[in-house]
Amino acid sequence: MTLRPVDRRQRDLETALQQLPEVQTALANAAARRDRWLKVLAEEQAEVTAASAEIEGLQELVEEARRRDEEVRQRRTAEKRAEESVIRAQQALAALENARKRKAELETRQLELSAEKSIYEDLRAAFGKNGVPAMIIEAVIPELQESANTLLARMSGGRMHVRFDTQRERKSGGGGVIETLDILISDELGTRSYDLYSGGEAFRVNFAIRVALSQMLARRAGAQLRTLFIDEGFGTQDEDGRQRLVEAITSIQDQFDLVLAITHIDELRDAFPVQIAVTKTPEGSRVSVR
Repeated sequence: MTLRPVDRRQRDLETALQQLPEVQTALANAAARRDRWLKVLAEEQAEVTAASAEIEGLQELVEEARRRDEEVRQRRTAEKRAEESVIRAQQALAALENARKRKAELETRQLELSAEKSIYEDLRAAFGKNGVPAMIIEAVIPELQESANTLLARMSGGRMHVRFDTQRERKSGGGGVIETLDILISDELGTRSYDLYSGGEAFRVNFAIRVALSQMLARRAGAQLRTLFIDEGFGTQDEDGRQRLVEAITSIQDQFDLVLAITHIDELRDAFPVQIAVTKTPEGSRVSVR
């Protein structure tokens, strides 16, 4: 009973010794595999370390790429703004060029207008009251005044005289004279304003001036005043004035082919050789020549 455990252990030992080479071989193989795995692990750890370093480098490159992208975006934004500024500048230059051309046109037009203005100012001065009209008036006044006074003397028995003044003293301070056209009428009482003469006297002056002016204009036009119309005015004359007015008309009748006097005064009918009478009737107006 005592030897059985020893025998069993003996058998186990013998079996173990038989298996020892195989186990040693397996152990050696395992050790070799372990060495190989350790070598692979070391290589992989080296690769991991290199990959980690590469990853860190790539992260820096990624950050650099991000910075470059942001810089590109900013540059593109700046480029777009610059292009917009260039377009605005080009538009401003075009506007300035148009303005320059417009300025040149306006300056040319200004010179033309200045030349025209000078011409118009000369014409205004020439045809103003102190220019050609004044010269014409100065030239015709003596002739008109003489003709009017000839007729007026016949109608007034030599009592009335008319004078045309083209200048008079300034009433305001500063002195000097001004251009004017005043009709001054004189009689035995002196020179008075036109408004102070009676209607008959004023009519004689008007008649004398108008006839003299008409004759002068006709002569200067190279024509002859052939017809004279006198519409009313006789009623403002007294009997002596009417007689003198008729005498004045008679004295110049040879200068006209026709003298037609229109009046409602019956006393004047016999003063003219031919009368055209207009009579109102219930059937209408009738005309008769006497």
